Amino acid sequence: MNASRWSSFPASALGACAVTLLAACGSMSPQMSSYSQDALPAAIKVPAGNKVALETVGVGEITYECRDKANAPGQAEWVFVGPKAALNDRGGKQVGTYYGPPATWEAADGSKITATQLAVAPSGAGNLPYQLVKANPAMGSGAMSGVTYIQRVALKGGVAPASECSAATKGKREIVNYQADYIFWKAA
Repeated sequence: MNASRWSSFPASALGACAVTLLAACGSMSPQMSSYSQDALPAAIKVPAGNKVALETVGVGEITYECRDKANAPGQAEWVFVGPKAALNDRGGKQVGTYYGPPATWEAADGSKITATQLAVAPSGAGNLPYQLVKANPAMGSGAMSGVTYIQRVALKGGVAPASECSAATKGKREIVNYQADYIFWKAA
């Protein structure tokens, strides 16, 4: 480029362009170091020796089915059937999916993991509980390779429907919307 072209721009405009460019570059880098577990219940904190590898926002739905209540003849309850959600990065771009059963987190690159639940803790009325799961070895190589733990935090909705579940409505399915942050951890 010709340097004389830039000399015709006011200095304030060039400064604004530089600030905008730097801000754009900063938003492309992962914001992993800002995540803190300090406000989370102890039961769902990830053990020392792990670091955040990926932060996602899961936006989707959970299916429930009205079924017989275990060990309670003649009674029915809403039972969790499975999730279906898009996993988006902090900028809103879809980077994976979450579905089940079994609960499976799949990255856009095709790598995926299942996990074993270690702990849950209340997150507030009307919201699913916080959750900590230990990842099983990844299937395929990619973003999910090496993930050790997944935390479900920042929950909105997702609890069983408030509608009637009785012997008369057994087999009925209902879908509930929810949102949750899924934080993926790898060994440090």
